[in-house]
Amino acid sequence: MFPGRAGLAPRDGVMGARHGGGRGDSGSAAVEFAIVLPVLLLLVMGMLEFSLVMRDWLGVSSSVRVGARVAATGAGSGPVATCPTPPAGCRVGDPNLVVATAIAIAQAGTAMPKNSIDELWVYQANNAGYPTNTVPSIANGWNNNADGATTGAAAFVPAGCTNSCIRYVWNDAFGRFVYGGGNWDSHLINACINDPKGQSVGVYMKATHPLITRIFGANIGLQDHSVMKFEPLPPINCQQDAHS
Repeated sequence: MFPGRAGLAPRDGVMGARHGGGRGDSGSAAVEFAIVLPVLLLLVMGMLEFSLVMRDWLGVSSSVRVGARVAATGAGSGPVATCPTPPAGCRVGDPNLVVATAIAIAQAGTAMPKNSIDELWVYQANNAGYPTNTVPSIANGWNNNADGATTGAAAFVPAGCTNSCIRYVWNDAFGRFVYGGGNWDSHLINACINDPKGQSVGVYMKATHPLITRIFGANIGLQDHSVMKFEPLPPINCQQDAHS
């Protein structure tokens, strides 16, 4: 009376087998997801760390360029007459252009936290764009020749800021850069146009970026420098000892 009922049992069995297979597939997917999840989290955290490092590196790069533009305009601005205290934000007699550079960088808008800045240099640059008293470091991949040219990879390896160079460090409590070392007599600046002895000014910044995840270490050092020729002064007072 029910001719089709005899064939229902196998189909029911097949359907049951399919249900059982679905539960097995779900279990396999859960195991696979558990295996892949750490890799995905590592990739996501790596991208996050990379984006934050890039943010701070761009902040360093932008800051030194802002500073170099400001410093290049101050060849004839003379020495500092007064300094805010405490702490000593500068020293009386240091070039005004150095103080103006530090202030400009401190006030420049950047997402990089200022307290991550380790030091800031404003210096007279040699032909290679490095401080005039920089000690060659062949082991680090570059050599500073007598004429200021470089050989090898031109990696800036600072060796000290002493002559014709002023170093600042960031004071987070006072929210400004403060004097950290070095000397520079502004009277010795040569800013004559088309003069082979015309000088350039460089700005160097070093910062430390703390890594959030610490997967790749505790922190990473960032540094960059920018160099520009001094904007020329009038011929009557552009040479050394001819201006303030």
